[in-house]
Amino acid sequence: MAQQAQQLNEEQIKALQEKLKNMSPEELKEFQKKQCIFCQIISGNVQSRKIYEDEHVLAVLDINPSNPGHILIMPRDHYSIMPQIPEEEVGHIFLVAKMLSNASLRALEVQGSNIIVANGVAAGQRAQHFMVHLIPRKENDNLNFEVPQKNIPEKELESMQEMLSGSLGKKVGEKERPIPMPLIPKRKQVMEAEFEEKPITAKKTKTTGKKEAKKPIRKPEIKSPKKPKKNDKNADLDDIAKMLGAK
Repeated sequence: MAQQAQQLNEEQIKALQEKLKNMSPEELKEFQKKQCIFCQIISGNVQSRKIYEDEHVLAVLDINPSNPGHILIMPRDHYSIMPQIPEEEVGHIFLVAKMLSNASLRALEVQGSNIIVANGVAAGQRAQHFMVHLIPRKENDNLNFEVPQKNIPEKELESMQEMLSGSLGKKVGEKERPIPMPLIPKRKQVMEAEFEEKPITAKKTKTTGKKEAKKPIRKPEIKSPKKPKKNDKNADLDDIAKMLGAK
């Protein structure tokens, strides 16, 4: 959209702005979706290197990575910023981020990762599409994320606490009820090798010499021992041991 705006003259830009003002939220979202390069990647119109996908999320390698293995995790629906995303989808996005972080630790032999969201232009967001950046980290990789520390007066901290708590509809010190977050089942995974179970191998038996497939190990069912009847006064230790399953 930025490139398109550069090619328009001043009158055309004003006409476009007026058109955008008169659009309904649904029309505006569809317009943004058509202009979004990441929506084109999600639809398959633009080639990408997929790492993971399901019906709600797509994760691809960044073509201009901060570090090798830099992954972009995006919702399939077009959302510009986090407040627009339904709660259950936000939870699902970060579950995928957790899974891919663990996968990068195993596959790339890194020591950690930065999981970053630039939520809004003031926060450094450049893409029109909301996304989570997963950046694998190694010691001495010359990638610095420094968060400055500032001294703020106690009264100002107290004022901020009251304003933020008030915006949540509660008083300072009052506990909030946890919001239930339904999980979205994952359907399609590109990284199947990372999470598939090991195939059942065959071993030779001592008696026949033939190969026999291993049976899956099942957890034994734990049955509670039967309690002795109240009138059974002659129950000895052997009887009790048998009831408890001892041989």
